[in-house]
Amino acid sequence: MIRQTLAITLSLAIAACAPVESDEAFVSDGPAVRVVGEAQSCVTITQIRSSKVRDDRTIDFEMTGDKVYRNTLPRSCPRLGFEEAFTYSTSLSRLCNTEIIYVLETVGGDVRRGAGCGLGDFVPVEYIED
Repeated sequence: MIRQTLAITLSLAIAACAPVESDEAFVSDGPAVRVVGEAQSCVTITQIRSSKVRDDRTIDFEMTGDKVYRNTLPRSCPRLGFEEAFTYSTSLSRLCNTEIIYVLETVGGDVRRGAGCGLGDFVPVEYIED
């Protein structure tokens, strides 16, 4: 019995060290896009017209001048895709890949700040029309 418990514990410990997600395997639920430039570490906040949460790892930032930047978070952000809302706080005039966003959760009619998640790079894209 002790050997079995030890074996299970060891297996769980090894599994906990394994990477949970791989960027190579991740496919966004958002519309198909074509990359049209080099990734940027920041975007200017005043140029953000709207943001669209596509899933737990993907946010499209639609900018003035019909530019779109897709931000793929390094890790899944719990409930982001379900709630489709987030907030952030920065003292800069730019939103950068070093910032933390917070999921806005609606619970019993109240809005509260949920999970905090790091942003990725802002990649300029164009939507591919079918």
